[in-house]
Amino acid sequence: MSVRSQSIDPGEIDRFERIGADWWNPRGSMRALHRLNPTRVAWIGKMAVAHGDAAAGLRGLRVLDIGCGGGILAESLARLGASVTAIDPAPGNLDIARAHAEKSGLSIDYRGVSAEELAASGATFDIVCAMEVVEHVVDPAAFVGVACSMARPGGLFFAATLNRTLKSFGLAILGAEYILRWAPRGTHQWEKFVTPDELEIAMEDAGAPVVARTGVVYTPVLDAWRLACDMGVNYMMCGRRED
Repeated sequence: MSVRSQSIDPGEIDRFERIGADWWNPRGSMRALHRLNPTRVAWIGKMAVAHGDAAAGLRGLRVLDIGCGGGILAESLARLGASVTAIDPAPGNLDIARAHAEKSGLSIDYRGVSAEELAASGATFDIVCAMEVVEHVVDPAAFVGVACSMARPGGLFFAATLNRTLKSFGLAILGAEYILRWAPRGTHQWEKFVTPDELEIAMEDAGAPVVARTGVVYTPVLDAWRLACDMGVNYMMCGRRED
């Protein structure tokens, strides 16, 4: 029996399918994501030690990457010793992800299912990641509820997304897509961005109250992303599933 998805937007799937092999081109349309990835991976590892049950970062932990795309985050988590399950509803993305993982000698369990379908199977994980996904789903609150349900009691839920502010419209839409061409035009829809308050309420309602949050800002001089107090554009949150 199929499980009705509260998260999948067919238009978003088509948009990311068109990225194709460019997923792994560090100078292509996914350039910003490649530059951002080390910062988010480091924060996930740090929070796993600070707020989870991990004593050695991610090694040995069961991690779910929702909306894995071409596998950029999933591969980084696997290299740190995590047992990674990565899901995406776009078959083209998964073909690219599987091929790249095989070439890299990494074992990652890629599945072409929705979050709802995986949750219905009863699967649970030590860490559930929804990085740069919340702003692309149909119903963010419902999606967060499903995602958090797959974190085991005491497990962690991570989300990275974009704040709905005038600043984010100027930088993430006009700047990143139209001027700097860091992402294809139309990648983001400003009205679908999620404020920190909205995300925090959704996580609280899902039984995974926020234990840490941080802004993420780009530093042009270093051509790198760093953690910051400013959550006006990009930000990340970590919640701990209640026991």
